[in-house]
Amino acid sequence: MNEISKIAPVAIWENFQKLCDTPRPSTKEEAVLQLLEKMADAKGFAHFRDSGSNLVISIPAKPGFENRKMVILQAHVDMVTQANSGSTHNFDTDPIRMIMDGEWITADNTTLGADNGIGAAAMMGFMTEEGLEHGPLELLFTVDEERGLTGAMNLEPGRLKGEILLNLDTEDEYELCVGCAGGGDLVASFAYTPEAVEGGQVAREIALTGLKGGHSGIDIILGLGNANKLMARFLRTAIRDLGARIVTINAGTARNAIPRESFATVVLPSDKVSAFDGALSAFAAEVKDEIGAIEPNFAIAAKDVALPAKAMSVADSKRFNNAVVGAPNGVHAMSTSVEGVVETSINLAIIKLADGKADVTLSARSSINSARDALREVATSVFENIAATVKWGDAYPGWKPNADSEVVNMMKAVHRDMFGKDPEIRVIHAGLECGVLGAKYPHWDMVSFGPTIKRAHSPDECVHVPSVLRFWDYLLAALKAVPVKN
Repeated sequence: MNEISKIAPVAIWENFQKLCDTPRPSTKEEAVLQLLEKMADAKGFAHFRDSGSNLVISIPAKPGFENRKMVILQAHVDMVTQANSGSTHNFDTDPIRMIMDGEWITADNTTLGADNGIGAAAMMGFMTEEGLEHGPLELLFTVDEERGLTGAMNLEPGRLKGEILLNLDTEDEYELCVGCAGGGDLVASFAYTPEAVEGGQVAREIALTGLKGGHSGIDIILGLGNANKLMARFLRTAIRDLGARIVTINAGTARNAIPRESFATVVLPSDKVSAFDGALSAFAAEVKDEIGAIEPNFAIAAKDVALPAKAMSVADSKRFNNAVVGAPNGVHAMSTSVEGVVETSINLAIIKLADGKADVTLSARSSINSARDALREVATSVFENIAATVKWGDAYPGWKPNADSEVVNMMKAVHRDMFGKDPEIRVIHAGLECGVLGAKYPHWDMVSFGPTIKRAHSPDECVHVPSVLRFWDYLLAALKAVPVKN
């Protein structure tokens, strides 16, 4: 154990260290699930996995709290796996290396996994710590949240017995989340026939780097640069004015992360190289002028690479890139009922192009299901115009606030007692599992909260250490305040 594992509260940081030591990419959670089951077995706690591979561990009430309503504590165990381009980290095998930076903890050139590892570690604390006071608990560890909330979507109805759900996946302290957006993805697939690269051509690899990236829901309002949109913008000039042809594009890694980097290889006539370099410099200056205040590390550069045998035709290059240029991205509409909250958005998340096939992934979000799907139709129409095949992923519902929530009122009262102020009540533009879980268990009274986490879904992800202690104390106080069951 390193020094970080000894920070207060040890109940969280020791367990978070265990999670950092256990690889847990989405769909590859078996190792961490086995770790949790071994911990439960060591304490004699009953547990089961449902057909969706979610793990439920039952914790008996402590003496004097047997008559309280049963509470479900919930977090997902998977994490977004993003690394900086120079990193050699293997998320399937390598532990996450934590770094202390003042009051913040981050990771060494990778995502940290505080989203939602801190919440999961807090739940683990109820298996490792003695003397905690609480009523009966069910610990619900869901899987594959980051890839599409599939664990929550496959949760078996009728198996959990709790009445109150405390979701531990919100990323700003002093806030209670009581509602969230739903979402749905789409993938556009474009087939093309590569054509031979004739003589008199050169190949250039373009690297667009340095963008911040971030969560495609929470951070979409910030106006961050999208690597896919920026690369497509430059390629439009190169294709239209300089006869460039696309060879490969590799950009974005996760549907729910704003893409930070894009790498594209093109071929073009050798007598156009000087003009190409001039256009690239002009483009870099334009972008820095436009978004340099929020993206100070933006960079774009090109280098010579080996000439490939084949590339897209000029016509297909123009057709495909025009679709990417025209595809919707960013905030589409603001809420008319909750000031300052995004209602509907879409993220142009991933582009993979090579060897006759291009796949483009977009992820739409909205608190209104019809608006979500209307925006997916906009994106679909753009790519169908170039004869691409478009497939929609399963949509997940939003979570409508409950104005009469007993648990929200309880959490507000505890917050006032502990911190001397009311929490901010929020509806967030992100796909919390509460919406999906509430559809499975409509009687659950739900609220979401957590410590302060910044830059989730990017290698700049960090968690505020003092907020983790306050989050833990708040959770313990809330469990002591759970009402008596009827």
